[in-house]
Amino acid sequence: MARNRSQLKPRDAIQRMDPYRPPSSGRGGKMRLDFNENTVGCSPRVLRGLDGIAADSLAVYPEYQEALPRFAAHFGVRPDELTLTNGTDEAIQLVVSTYVNAGDGVIVLRPSYAMYRFYAQLAGARVAEADYPADLRFPAKELLKRITSRTRAIFVANPNNPTGTSASPSQLKALLRAAPRAAVMVDEAYFEFSGRTVLPWIADYPNLFVSRTFSKAYGLAALRLGCLFSRSQNIQAVRKGQSPYSVNSVAVALGLAAIRDTGYVRKYAAEVLRARALLCRELDALGFKYFPSDANFVLVDFGAASGAMRRLLGEHEILVRDRSYELPGCVRITVGTMAQTKKLIGILRRALP
Repeated sequence: MARNRSQLKPRDAIQRMDPYRPPSSGRGGKMRLDFNENTVGCSPRVLRGLDGIAADSLAVYPEYQEALPRFAAHFGVRPDELTLTNGTDEAIQLVVSTYVNAGDGVIVLRPSYAMYRFYAQLAGARVAEADYPADLRFPAKELLKRITSRTRAIFVANPNNPTGTSASPSQLKALLRAAPRAAVMVDEAYFEFSGRTVLPWIADYPNLFVSRTFSKAYGLAALRLGCLFSRSQNIQAVRKGQSPYSVNSVAVALGLAAIRDTGYVRKYAAEVLRARALLCRELDALGFKYFPSDANFVLVDFGAASGAMRRLLGEHEILVRDRSYELPGCVRITVGTMAQTKKLIGILRRALP
């Protein structure tokens, strides 16, 4: 009997995509300055919340009706103006799957968070990129030029990752007005460090979506918990295409515990801002070029010494993120506590002749 040698063929969009390969192991026990996570961990109140999770509750599918009003009150919106998401990644996917057909236009910035392009390509969209200039200021004019009648979604991280730079309110308003037929998602993953938000604007701009995450300042990256906000009719449409149980019950319970301890997050964010200022002053003193940041990381241009600096830090079990594949010579360094930053600075000093 002849063997059937035919194979399943993936969609063209899948075959054209480059895989996303984040580091998946080997980070335990090291100073994690590579993924912009909280570098000390979540609030102790969150850990105590684990004790309140009963065994029988894990046998039940997640229920969100009581949690949604509490999250909504925390963020200052109505319950019908948000949906819980499995991290920001699901928020991006939901915007694409709700508003973008194959062949439609999607605009992303370059360099920026890779998953915007990932989900747009997965949907078979035509992706246009607006490049940041050499000084990494927000490319407002370049972005507006990319908008066409086929544009259905635009993704802006504010502050942007990996540059740390931000768009101004006037630039974002101009973008929202210029693309009334496109879903414009403003990703505010680093809001707790920048202090600036467009979330109140959802009442005024029907095409605006805003995302937040518990993976950064809250220290809950392992739980994959986020929120997507927009007008109620938009959220209603998004929920139609969302898996009914995409966010697990443990993430919801511990997320509620986290928002009850806002003092912990404010204290951590304040220390990061002090440490960021210290790091930037020291980089100036050492003669290392860097880009001003509104987030909990700093992009440093080590030039030709980039590889050597990464290796030196690695020898001291300090993880940083190589961004030279997009920005030659650049390394992104997450800012942690003052103690962690002083240790980092001590090693940077050793690199000088």
